Amino acid sequence: MGAPSAIRIVRDGAVARLILDRPERFNALDVRMARDLRAAGLQLARDASVRAVVLEATGGKVFCSGADLKYIRAGGDPADLAYLSPGARPATPGYGAVFKQILEYLHSTISEIRRAPKPWVAAVDGVAAAGGLGLAMACDLVVCSDRASFEWAYARTALCGAESSTFFLPRLVGFRRAMGMALLNPRLDAATALAWGLVSEVHPADGFADAVAGIARRLAELPTGSIAMTKALMNQAAGVDRLDWHLDRELESLVRSADSADFAEGIDAFFGKRAPRFRGA
Repeated sequence: MGAPSAIRIVRDGAVARLILDRPERFNALDVRMARDLRAAGLQLARDASVRAVVLEATGGKVFCSGADLKYIRAGGDPADLAYLSPGARPATPGYGAVFKQILEYLHSTISEIRRAPKPWVAAVDGVAAAGGLGLAMACDLVVCSDRASFEWAYARTALCGAESSTFFLPRLVGFRRAMGMALLNPRLDAATALAWGLVSEVHPADGFADAVAGIARRLAELPTGSIAMTKALMNQAAGVDRLDWHLDRELESLVRSADSADFAEGIDAFFGKRAPRFRGA
């Protein structure tokens, strides 16, 4: 038998907790974790006995740091990469194919979250960066502890945004603030994230789990049918019917940026714990 999955589901009546459980890698996603997350997300989105879902993480320091750069640098899973190269052609040199391997599952999860006829709550207790930021923003509510923080982080390694980040961020905080996050990469504390509209509520770290559980129980007691229609109408009003198209553009763009010389420099600098020297290539 292989190692246990880094994705866990815990049921509490009509509430399901979907837990990212890889704290030793900052809850970053390799391809197996991304695949398991997609399977769990699909299961919970379509299970009528689940009336509310909480997306959370273990560790208490990092909610999710996005795709696992260590896994990507190591070249991913060669056997699983074959489907990305039709006709048995070798994958394009660079890191884009490994990112694609992970993001196709992750983007599908995000799409399921938005289509699900029930509320999803991101419970952020720690840092949400890059893909972790995108996952949180895709949920209907974002509830965080007072020690949580939020960071764009993509540009550190010469990547463009993905995982719904370029779709939801300008809709939530406004165009100017979204550009500031992408270009200047501030780490927003919980109070700033609340003031900017990035999160719904902030609670003290002590007792955060109880606060989240209370919110989830309230959501699970709502009239499921009308909530599903309200969510669908809100999605339409916010242009979320274009999300799948946009996720495809994010994936294409991120693969190109991951195949660039600047990303190769960025990932080497990241693991070398030095400042990158980008050349715009």
